[in-house]
Amino acid sequence: MDPIIDSSLSLEEALRQNPALPCPEEILQRQRIIKVRYYSFDGKVHQGQIVVDVDVVTDVKDTFNLLLEQKFPVTSVIPIADPKFHWDDIISMKADNSSGFNYRVKTIGTQLSNHAFGRAIDINPLINPFISGTGEIIPHGAKYDTTKSGAITADSPLVKFFLSRGWEWGGAWTDRKDYQHFQKPNK
Repeated sequence: MDPIIDSSLSLEEALRQNPALPCPEEILQRQRIIKVRYYSFDGKVHQGQIVVDVDVVTDVKDTFNLLLEQKFPVTSVIPIADPKFHWDDIISMKADNSSGFNYRVKTIGTQLSNHAFGRAIDINPLINPFISGTGEIIPHGAKYDTTKSGAITADSPLVKFFLSRGWEWGGAWTDRKDYQHFQKPNK
């Protein structure tokens, strides 16, 4: 049975420059777009795309294979450059869209995020929100409920898999919680 196609951008479309914050060419050259399959909340197999650094392609493919095998529901996986998001992380998070590369600064701060290098992915961000040290929740209106389908917890196979591959999980941070976020530091 053919999957439902959620995204079919070309690499050129997926790497379209964000006019508000242009990305250096040396970073763009390292990005790859990969097709991933996943179960969505409609109980059907969907196919999306995610843009990541060339060094983490295998890890991300293997992650989505694990999610598919476990029937872990994912709302959508569409590159942030898609016209419906226009490089806006908040719009993408409110849509519960899972994504990777996004040349931007950290949610709180002025330093570049690991997303800016294609070395981070967010999964189901509306279900697994960012919670600052002061309790602010992003996206606004989200609530972290570990009993909800699609929620990521410390004992989930997803977290264990990422950790086994040398990734960090934002849900383990002590000064803030970023339950949606996984990143693989540069070597």
